[in-house]
Amino acid sequence: MADFTEEQMNSALHRASEELSFPSYYEACVRPLLRNPEGHWPRCCAGGCEPCAQTLIKVAQRTLEILGTPRVTPIPEW
Repeated sequence: MADFTEEQMNSALHRASEELSFPSYYEACVRPLLRNPEGHWPRCCAGGCEPCAQTLIKVAQRTLEILGTPRVTPIPEW
């Protein structure tokens, strides 16, 4: 787990969601990415999913930036 509290994560996620016009009811989909910020993240499958994995990644990356712990590991290309 990264060096932030659950409360800090929730606050940063809410802020990132607002900034990116991401519906708050999808925030639970972003939390697993934040709990493993340098791990394997999903990629877009081009299947028209809602929300798209690319959107989840954008919100997660912005949340981590707000927390001061941006992702260091590149997201692998498939």
